[in-house]
Amino acid sequence: MLRGGVINRYFVQRSAAIDLKREIHMNQAKSPTMLHEVLQERVLEKLRFATRPPPTMEGLCALYASWCHSVPFDNVRKLIHVKSGDSGALPGGSADDFFEAWLKHGTGGTCWAGAGALCALLKSLGFEADRGVATMLVVPDLPPNHGTVRVTFDATAYLVDSSILHGLPLRLDSESETSVEHPAWGVRCSRRDGRWHVAWRPLHKPDGFECRFERFGAMESEYQAFYEQTRGWSPFNYEVTARINRGNRVVGVGFGKGVTLESDGSVNEAPVTQEERVRVLIEDIGLSEEIVEQLPRDTPTPPPPGSRTATFTSE
Repeated sequence: MLRGGVINRYFVQRSAAIDLKREIHMNQAKSPTMLHEVLQERVLEKLRFATRPPPTMEGLCALYASWCHSVPFDNVRKLIHVKSGDSGALPGGSADDFFEAWLKHGTGGTCWAGAGALCALLKSLGFEADRGVATMLVVPDLPPNHGTVRVTFDATAYLVDSSILHGLPLRLDSESETSVEHPAWGVRCSRRDGRWHVAWRPLHKPDGFECRFERFGAMESEYQAFYEQTRGWSPFNYEVTARINRGNRVVGVGFGKGVTLESDGSVNEAPVTQEERVRVLIEDIGLSEEIVEQLPRDTPTPPPPGSRTATFTSE
């Protein structure tokens, strides 16, 4: 686990650059990103919908549950991209690219890519959906580092996060704590200091930590800026990470371990060999052999550039 003193300075510098780009685009209209009809139909077919789900609460529950069991949170394409030195656009930055890769290889993406794609799908289906900016509180006082999605019905808002994969929409209530009750992927939400905080269980830290939701209504250009800022350094640029809901369990790999959050709430984790990593990604996560064969081997995650640890280790 990276410590606050190691990563804080890097993230503060990165956040300043993103804030500047956001100011440049402040007066731009929010992107009406939609999926074209043929792609939308192909995506819904793979999500096991014979007809379009209606833009209702029932439709949202069905769609998000299917997403959580069908679209992984993973860094597979990003890891291949950054390790190859490719200077082109990061994979999954557009909804079209995200879904074409998912249809072909079963890959998802990291938070900015996954949230952007999920938001585009929901908007295409007639839901009132918008992008959110949040902070995974790996340590206290980090700047924003996470993308998410909100769906609103009348005056009631629900969170559908493409990384946390909490199974059902989570109601955002200003007055009381809300939750999704499940032993493997359950979450709890409360509002403190004017912001919602969601407690969840990452695979690399199954005892959990909180994600703080800063604001909603982010623009597509803002998401692209956040995503691009991860090119130089990110916890997801060195070691493969993937998770998906399977049955009543969460399965995946992360930071050199295979991890399962069991249906009774217990945790099974063990170091994985290269061969076991391949098996988990293909058989458990559902990725294609073609894409898994392109994955480089894991390398230890270095400290962020400009951090005190990075300076020390380079001397």
